[in-house]
Amino acid sequence: MANDSGGRGDGKDTANQRAKDYYAKAGKLFEDNKFEEAIGLYTKAQAEDPAYTSAYFNRALAYAILSRYDEAIADAQKVLDMEPDSYDAPYVMGIISEYQQHYKAAKDWYEKALKKNPDYEQAKARLEQLKSKLEAPSEGDEEQKKVKVGAEEETKTEEGQIKRVKWHKPSITFKDVVGMEKEKKLIYENIILAIRKPELLRAYGKKLGLGVIFYGPPGCGKTYFVNAIGGETGSKVLIARINEIVDMYAGNTEKNMHAIFEQARHNTPVVVFFDEIDAIGGKRESGGGGGEQQSYMRMAVNQFLQEMDGVEKNPEGIFVIGATNQPWDIDPALKRSKRFGEAIYIPPPDYKTRKQAFIYNTRKMPIGHISFGRLARATIGFSQADIEEICDKAALIPAAEEDRTGRRRKIRMKDFLRMIKAHGNTLDEWYAMVKKGIISKTETQIVDGKKQTIVKEGKLTPEEKNRYKALIKDVKRNSSKMLMFAKKMVRNFSIYAM
Repeated sequence: MANDSGGRGDGKDTANQRAKDYYAKAGKLFEDNKFEEAIGLYTKAQAEDPAYTSAYFNRALAYAILSRYDEAIADAQKVLDMEPDSYDAPYVMGIISEYQQHYKAAKDWYEKALKKNPDYEQAKARLEQLKSKLEAPSEGDEEQKKVKVGAEEETKTEEGQIKRVKWHKPSITFKDVVGMEKEKKLIYENIILAIRKPELLRAYGKKLGLGVIFYGPPGCGKTYFVNAIGGETGSKVLIARINEIVDMYAGNTEKNMHAIFEQARHNTPVVVFFDEIDAIGGKRESGGGGGEQQSYMRMAVNQFLQEMDGVEKNPEGIFVIGATNQPWDIDPALKRSKRFGEAIYIPPPDYKTRKQAFIYNTRKMPIGHISFGRLARATIGFSQADIEEICDKAALIPAAEEDRTGRRRKIRMKDFLRMIKAHGNTLDEWYAMVKKGIISKTETQIVDGKKQTIVKEGKLTPEEKNRYKALIKDVKRNSSKMLMFAKKMVRNFSIYAM
């Protein structure tokens, strides 16, 4: 039996009164952003009536907002088990899959929702928006198809060794990257031209680089830029995942590194992307200390250097991009010219970019009157990833409300503000953590009854301080107590006082 609240016979009329009371109180807590407390009352409602599917559904939404995805999936699956004809439960499953970046699974869930309700506009919008994230397989002649692997399959490993590497052809381009015009220009000149028009650069005597490092705070668009480069140049993107490369058994890590580059040579033009490159290309310590783990790291970096040297000798069609939040931890040999000679800073979004990010991420959502400028001010210091997640989770609020009332509405300004309050800012903590390791500090100590001032240097060399001065400047600014207080005041004023 379907009802107006989302295609589920949720037993609201047959639930006992205590279950209904718990459910109603939980709904008010949900509206006040008290998601943990709401979960507790939804749980009590389920205990009173185990068949109360709305309690499972709304608890799934609360879990999803709190990023407790396993629990959210379990509750949404419970709804599907009790109400196989539900179309909103597959929709929520799709959203959860998107949060976890399982885009193909999300596509399948949205299609299931539309199969049960072809007029489900939210599922249509999400499915359309998902196209920019889906990985499209490449095409080629029959000879290349014999060696091309991973176009539609996950990376395959056997006994710690990579046998197949996944690649994809992104559909997004620079048009999908909001703001960041300075960075786009740098990337165009240093990467796009080298891939698109190598002969043009050669005509002017320009040597072709083969590697670039993107560095900056987490969640600010490094990976997104890589996919946009793939879309701009028509190149495949081969993602070298550190957890798949590094293996505990001697020799496997080096073999896996070689397998990554070997696959790249058979799938040109290709961008090979190493996220968190400092985890595999970290500094090799001098001397004989460090034990077995340090020995593994030296061998891994040495193999990385050999592979980059091989690409340097024959760079046609291969470009390597490494991304890191802490570029000073990368081995200096990797950063030399012709390996990763260029470093491009991807900064946190400024006001204009944050405003454009909200506009972009809501362009296919059913929204009411929204002050994007106010949202940009309320998220000062937030990352691009923070903003994307806030927009996604704001869409869950009217879903829960519709479940309670049966009335459909647009996503409102207050929904976004509620999610901003619930989400919080992820970058301030990161800046404070990084500052401890890289910024020198002055300490006063008492020695023989006398005060002595001691300067404790950070771990950066003078060359690194100059090379990464843009990031270091941002770390200093954003971790200062005065600026942190000012940002908090701007956020609170934008959320509460306007």
